Parts: sequence; structure tokens; C-alpha cells
Amino acid sequence: MQVVDLNTVQSMPIDERLNVAFPVHSGTGCAASAAVWMEIAPGGTVQEHTDSAEELLYVARGEVEATIGDETGTLGAGELAVVPAMALHSLRNVGDEEARVLGFFAGSANVATFTAPPHGPGGPQIFVIGGPMPIALPLEAPVTA
Repeated sequence: MQVVDLNTVQSMPIDERLNVAFPVHSGTGCAASAAVWMEIAPGGTVQEHTDSAEELLYVARGEVEATIGDETGTLGAGELAVVPAMALHSLRNVGDEEARVLGFFAGSANVATFTAPPHGPGGPQIFVIGGPMPIALPLEAPVTA
């Protein structure tokens, strides 16, 4: 049985207001699903991007503004939004406390492509989760084995 404690999961800082972890995916033994755990400080954002797999976004704590395609709405704790595969989407913490959001992917591997580098100019724009190792590349960088 694979168990993940989201209270103690090791996350990586994307910037000063966003920490992200990928606790389950094909590389951890999942055959058909993956998840992302996001801790977003007030004013923090998950930059606009697409994912190769459909995603369910569940707000565990706080309040976020979600933009999915051309629709924008506010989600609070206990609410869920569906992000179709390849739909542009982003999140922004609009509350006064840290927001925690769990994303479930309908596939054990996912390719996220950001419209702008989340790590600043020249940073990675493509993130591949799952497989033998995570990959993050600038959009214009060639992929080599």
C-alpha cells in the first residue's frame, strides 16, 4: 500500500510564494494516476500552463482564483474544479492564509508546458512528471537522453 502524508511531504520551492511536490506518479509505482501538492502563500500564483492529462484541482485549505480556459472563478476549501487536458489554466491565492491545493491527474505521467518560465527568464518551461526521473527544461532546449 502506497501512503503519502501531505502534512509532511517534501516539497520544492518554485518561488518565495509557491512550493510544489509530486508525491505520486509512474515513477513512484502508480499505473494510471498522478498527483501534485501545492502550497501557495497569499498573493502567490501557479503560472499559466497546460497539462497533457485532465486534472482535478481540490482546494484543501484557503481560497484561490482559478482561471481555466476563458473562465475565472474563486474556489474555497472543499471545492473542486475540472481542468480538461491541454486547457490553459492558472491559480492565484486571493486569501489571507496559505492555500493548499491537491491536483489529481488522469494519467501516471504528465507534461506541463508553461507560457512563461515559472523560475524566471531562461528557466524551465516544460516539466515532465513520471517516468524514470523528473525532467524540467527551457522550452527551446533540445531533449537528449
